[in-house]
Amino acid sequence: MAGRLTRQVDMTEGSLWDKILLFGIPVAATAILQQLYTTADVAVAGRLVGTNAEAGVGSNVYIISLLVSLFQGISLGANVTIATAIGAGEAEKAHRAVHTAVVLALVGGVAFAVATQPMVGPLLGVLSVPGEVLADATSYLRIYLLGLPVIFLYDFEAAILRSVGDTWTPLKALAVSSALNLALDLVVAGPLAAGARGLATTTVASNAVAVAILLAYLLRTPSDVRIVPRDLRLDPWAARRILSIGLPAGIQSALYSVANIVIQGAINSLGATVMAGSSASSSIESMSYYVINAFGQAATTFVGQNNGAHRQDRCARTLRLCLVEAYALCGTIIALIVIFGRGLVGVFNPNPAIVAQGYTRVRFVISSQLFSIAIDVFSGYLRGYGYSLWPAVWTFFSIVVIRLAYVFLLFPQNPTFPFLLAVYPITLGLNAAGLVVMWALVHRSLARQPQPRAKGV
Repeated sequence: MAGRLTRQVDMTEGSLWDKILLFGIPVAATAILQQLYTTADVAVAGRLVGTNAEAGVGSNVYIISLLVSLFQGISLGANVTIATAIGAGEAEKAHRAVHTAVVLALVGGVAFAVATQPMVGPLLGVLSVPGEVLADATSYLRIYLLGLPVIFLYDFEAAILRSVGDTWTPLKALAVSSALNLALDLVVAGPLAAGARGLATTTVASNAVAVAILLAYLLRTPSDVRIVPRDLRLDPWAARRILSIGLPAGIQSALYSVANIVIQGAINSLGATVMAGSSASSSIESMSYYVINAFGQAATTFVGQNNGAHRQDRCARTLRLCLVEAYALCGTIIALIVIFGRGLVGVFNPNPAIVAQGYTRVRFVISSQLFSIAIDVFSGYLRGYGYSLWPAVWTFFSIVVIRLAYVFLLFPQNPTFPFLLAVYPITLGLNAAGLVVMWALVHRSLARQPQPRAKGV
């Protein structure tokens, strides 16, 4: 493939504020629908199967979040690589990156599916899952892990489309599969009485439907990211570029889940009621966080294309607008969740004791997401320029090291749920402060470099 590139969304010309918003809303909705796969499983298990099944499925939330965060982060490498090539007008590089991304997704998904099966027992052991819910937790996780190839492929397909500004097609595909997942959940948990094993199977099958829809679209789209089966191969340049950006980004995202797995182990030590309330609250948190993350992805994609086109002025404006729009929209969502948190937790389980524990978590963790806005937008900006390693290193220290020290050294001195949850605002605030410093250093470095003349100027 060669020749003139066309953009579905021209990120290098025209107004930015509306394009960022129109880009971000479908990304947020798509991520929320992805989360609803597990959320639906937790809710259906609680309503139709029982508290043990709900706790068992919910125990896997952080493990699943770790894998999803890792895969989505790696897929950002494809997003940046393709978007930068498109911004620079390099059609052949964009074409090679698209096909390399698909191959990486397939190979990586299969490798993870095989490698993680022996890890099921140890992972649930780290979480200190109680014996009465261990069988449900194990069966759900094993089946989910077998479906990693389709989950990984969906993330890369969505990243490919987002590199040209198409955020609606991944949303439509996931809307179809999410509706299918909910319908199948009700069948397997109700009439079929298949329990956690059936819920995991419907999740994998529904994800496969979304993958098939996007693949069919990419095979026939007239856009610059069309997949040509005979061109599917690993290109060394594209693979290095994708992984050099994607792996640190994926590790940075996954590090949150690594730390949260340890925190979940501490939560599990507080009993089944706290576990169930925490599981319900964490599902709500994930939905609000994905709205925040959408602006981080917008920053990555818009900065990637404009950096490729040598429009540094638009890169700076992208950062400012992403911050303003994210704090306006996400700040409102955070306030509403805190106000109506009890009712939202009650959707998952109406037990008053569980609702009380879930709302305790809402107050601590949801309010801390004000720091997450800065974290995701500044991280997205840095990734758009290809700076992915140092944010991951800082996240390891500020999130993993500090949270582990808190859980193992301080929590035993005061083993209460509110004290444990205080670790979230402490570590997120520290992480945000460090990323702002990194942005300032990168911004100063870029300002000192001679800038090539922007195309068309």
